[in-house]
Amino acid sequence: MLFRKELVPMTEQNYKNHRQTVPMFHVVLFALLALTLIGSFVNLFQSLGDHQRLYSASLIVALTVAALIVMFLARIFALKAQDRAIRAEENLRHFALTGKLLDSRLTLRQIIGLRFASDGELVSLAGKAADEKLSEDAIKRTIRQWRPDTYRV
Repeated sequence: MLFRKELVPMTEQNYKNHRQTVPMFHVVLFALLALTLIGSFVNLFQSLGDHQRLYSASLIVALTVAALIVMFLARIFALKAQDRAIRAEENLRHFALTGKLLDSRLTLRQIIGLRFASDGELVSLAGKAADEKLSEDAIKRTIRQWRPDTYRV
């Protein structure tokens, strides 16, 4: 699909292949906005002596900066919403396996790392993560049997 790169079908997801990028967003849109920003600053610099062009050039710079801010905020807002869903999902999964919610010492980043752990590893890994204050990356590296998450944006 042109706008969303799906993970290539694989037999098993793991630490090395779990990250996703959406080329139209991460590469094309960012490159277009970065080039537009550079061009708008060049235009603004060239317009400094010409008061008729200065307003338009300034407006183009402001709109390009606004578009870059919107791009980053759109990404941040989507990830925040997903992070909330992951926290609830993993709490429910842990509760279904143990009858207890996740340890309150676990940070959101740790819980996000735990989402890849299989049901067989989740409980022990969650306890280890809380006790040893493992980072999200360390948790992911510890997982032996990955539970795929192909819906993350």
